[in-house]
Amino acid sequence: MNALASPLTYPWDRLTPDVGTLMTLRPGLHWVRMPMPFALNHINLWVLDDAGAWTVVDAGVATEAIRDAWQTLWAGPLASRPLGRMLVTHMHPDHVGNAQWLIERYSAPGEAARLWMSQADHLAARLACQSTTGFGGERAAAHFQAHGLNTPEDLAKVRARGDYYATLVPAVPHAYRRMMDGQTVRIGEREWRCIAGFGHSPEHIALHCEADGLLISGDMLLPTISTNVSVTDMEPEGDALGLFLDSVERMRALPADTLALPSHGLPFTGIHTRIDQLHAHHAERLAEVEAACRARPSTAAEMLPVLFRRQLDLHQTTFAMGEAIAHLNYLWHRGVLRREQDKHGAWRYGA
Repeated sequence: MNALASPLTYPWDRLTPDVGTLMTLRPGLHWVRMPMPFALNHINLWVLDDAGAWTVVDAGVATEAIRDAWQTLWAGPLASRPLGRMLVTHMHPDHVGNAQWLIERYSAPGEAARLWMSQADHLAARLACQSTTGFGGERAAAHFQAHGLNTPEDLAKVRARGDYYATLVPAVPHAYRRMMDGQTVRIGEREWRCIAGFGHSPEHIALHCEADGLLISGDMLLPTISTNVSVTDMEPEGDALGLFLDSVERMRALPADTLALPSHGLPFTGIHTRIDQLHAHHAERLAEVEAACRARPSTAAEMLPVLFRRQLDLHQTTFAMGEAIAHLNYLWHRGVLRREQDKHGAWRYGA
């Protein structure tokens, strides 16, 4: 277990639901865990009782293994009810990938379940299915090259990933119901307040049930890993890290004993401690980046061994580049570092 997790409490210890099964945490609140074909090898999804139907929170990547697990669930514990609504926290493939497939397959006859999502993430997901918004392709390669990634083999692989998002998210429902910060959504016997978060995705929505002390935190609060916060080619001067840190700080207003239901890892209590840990983690990384750039003006690619002390595959490198740029831009926007292009056209950040 990650050392950062030790101050947190895990009410179910290491117990997790088997693939294709439900684990009931509270009346009307069920935990589903699905496998993913990445280094981060699972995602937590949530099924909520909802007036004669099911509300599903997040859908998983569109892989055969996850679809098989959904079919097992709907042939078993979910068989008594249709899908009433498909609620998606944000636009990343492991969250929205099967949304259209679930709606088409498990809605009540003649009454298609509605997708619920924030406007910014719905539009971003629709666009990513048709374009190459930060996940690969020529623009992503040019963006990374402008930040010092100049290995021809790596750039060629990034260019070849032009349809990467669409392979994991074949379709996004055209129609949706918009979720916004502060909005209340009633699901079954519970009322959930939407909490918008930024930096990880355009407009991530977490859900807080005050009456029962529950937070479906999505990717904004994870117990043992730091959420990826990236600057992509669509907003190359963005301050994603600043937005993320401000967003998690706002969650400090929630009660300290709130039970967080994260998309990865285990349900936990201790959200204030976790917020402190995230601030401390990024402060440490920012200090390391600043020190390296004060020693020698550096590109984001040169920050990879500073920020990530392990071997990265291409999938991880694209996320790592986005995160390195996010840390550099954070310092640049606050006047700690300045940046200028070198003779090769790459951005170098220095004191």
